[in-house]
Order: sequence, then structure tokens, then C-alpha cells
Amino acid sequence: MERRRKKTRQAILAAFQELLARKRYENIIVQDIIAEADVGRSTFYTHFETKDLLLRAMCEDMFAHVLEDVSDEGSHDFSYDPDNPAVIVSHMLYHMKDQQKNIRSLLTCESRDLFLRYFREKLSETLTARGHSLLCEHTLPDDFLIHHITGSFVLMVEWWMQGGCVQSPEEMAEMYAALITPIFHEINNT
Repeated sequence: MERRRKKTRQAILAAFQELLARKRYENIIVQDIIAEADVGRSTFYTHFETKDLLLRAMCEDMFAHVLEDVSDEGSHDFSYDPDNPAVIVSHMLYHMKDQQKNIRSLLTCESRDLFLRYFREKLSETLTARGHSLLCEHTLPDDFLIHHITGSFVLMVEWWMQGGCVQSPEEMAEMYAALITPIFHEINNT
């Protein structure tokens, strides 16, 4: 993506996130986004056909970042073990905690199901791309296992967000591991 186009896309995404911090998703209209991003209507539609696709792009960007080979990001550094499922989960949770107000808003709006569908899709792709050590230790079909793991992860994130993200991302990753690890032990012992 050319630099100017990428910069415009980032401005639209940043404007959308800023609006999510102030307004409920269902109350945000495209006009609000273009005014906040200071772009024209045709520019917005060049990048995103709908507000829902903008929401999808926000989810994609969050997970794409986790899949990149990123070094120290200031608040966290997960470059030391990028293929470890616990590290992937912690890294995602750090970004979700940074976006907790937006995510909480999305979990309580009319488009909750749309957000959760995008969230699950991107999480499934992430686990499929980086969770190979998790996926090779079982006899179940991968797609069944991914569906189960992503479902419990989404429920965990909802619980965490509704509770105000009191636990650290590392604590949540440990709790999640405690929940799903017995599945793999049971599968391997049968």
C-alpha cells in the first residue's frame, strides 16, 4: 500500500477509534468518521465500503499486529517467543486492554454479534497461523478445536472487559491456559 494511502487509512481508523471512545458504535455515522478524520466522503468509501467493514479492519489490524515480528513496544515486548501460544494470548490481551473502552462499547452495542464474528474470525486465523504447537498435540479435527478455543477466548475477554480489566494480561493468559490445557492432556491420555 502506498504511503499516502496507508496514512489516510490510518487516519480513518484513528478517527473511528476516537469516536468509539465517545459514542456508541450504532450512533456513529460515516459523516462523523469523515469529519473526525478530515477526509472526503469519496476518500472514506475508497478505503471502506461501510462502517461495518471499518470495524472489521480495526479487528484485522489488531490481530495483524500480533502476527508481525515486532520488537519492544514500550509497554510490552513479546518478540522473545512469538510462536508460544501463551505469548500470543498475552500480546493480544495487552492490545485489548489498551482498547478496552472501545471493545467494551462494541460488546454492548447493537452490532455486538458482528464485532464478535469478526473477532472470532481473526482469532481463528491467528491461532491457525501461529498456534501450531497447540494444534499438533491432539487427535481432534483442527477446525473443531479452533472453534472451541476461540469460543472460550471470546467469553474470557467478555468477562475480563465487563470486570474492568482488573487482572493483568499475563494473569488472564495464565487463567486461559489453565482452562484449555486440561483439554490437551485429556486428549493425549485417551
